[in-house]
Amino acid sequence: MSRQINIVRSSAVPLNIENVDTDQIIPARFLKATSREGFGKNLFRDWRFENDDDNRPKPGFRLNDPTYGGKILVAAKNFGCGSSREHAAWAIKDAGFDVVVSSFFADIFKNNSLNNFLLPVTVGEKFLQTVFNAIETDPKTELEVDLPSQTIRLVGPGYEHSEAEKFEISDYKKTCLLNGYDDIDYLLSVKDDIQRYETERAI
Repeated sequence: MSRQINIVRSSAVPLNIENVDTDQIIPARFLKATSREGFGKNLFRDWRFENDDDNRPKPGFRLNDPTYGGKILVAAKNFGCGSSREHAAWAIKDAGFDVVVSSFFADIFKNNSLNNFLLPVTVGEKFLQTVFNAIETDPKTELEVDLPSQTIRLVGPGYEHSEAEKFEISDYKKTCLLNGYDDIDYLLSVKDDIQRYETERAI
């Protein structure tokens, strides 16, 4: 599972459903494990499969459609609402996604994602609809998410002159994602600066 995120260029899986909550992302009955691994198989479990004992995929759900794939999940407005379970970010990351795009994320889900090396990219409604339309027209349509420049755009034939959309991210979280740092890794990376600061101010 990749921790570092720099430039992600990939096709995308569209999930054009508003108000997707964390219980839909990973149902509560699957929260018993404490390791981050293994949650991806139950991502959107109730939408993807007939029941827990029968792994027959439900027809029509986009994550069951081999036409769509990639490292980017494109979701509608208010994604990740509901309970604060960090497992929702674990499940999406474990399923192979590095980026989630939406016009609005619930704050706790957004923070959990950033802490688990999953990049939430907030875009305007107009741009989001353009992306949905492009993927519907051609499921192989690619997006390029450029974390250093904080931009996202459609790429490939027909999109050579398409405008990029800017997105916001804190400088701290940006540094962590670019380097694959968790909070402890980041502190260790600036250990010398901290020691120098303490030494210079020692009485």
